[in-house]
Amino acid sequence: MSFVIFVLLATIIYMIYVRYYPIKGIPCMDMNQLSKVTKKVKLDIRDYNTSAKNTVTDSVLLPIAYLRRHHNEIPSKQIYLIASDKIERNLAARMLKQKGFQIMGYTITSCDCEKRSKRVA
Repeated sequence: MSFVIFVLLATIIYMIYVRYYPIKGIPCMDMNQLSKVTKKVKLDIRDYNTSAKNTVTDSVLLPIAYLRRHHNEIPSKQIYLIASDKIERNLAARMLKQKGFQIMGYTITSCDCEKRSKRVA
């Protein structure tokens, strides 16, 4: 009985880790900084309904629900993520790193990265 509880607890802890613990070393970028990026692929992982309201030019639209099946349609291995929240960012970053992609940065559409970077500096 205690083994079953241990396995169940370990599974729950792993699921929480994957969803909520961020991957270190991926810088947050402001939308203005992201618009200056030209050489790398901008991957928009937001839902179709959300991304249609606030489009990002020159981005590849591939919602996170379709990422596992269609990751080979991404044209480059070095990408910038555009997400709607931190959970989406964490799940996509882990999944793409497992597939061999290098994540150069990310932006969250409701993020205040510019304000945070001024506070740190």
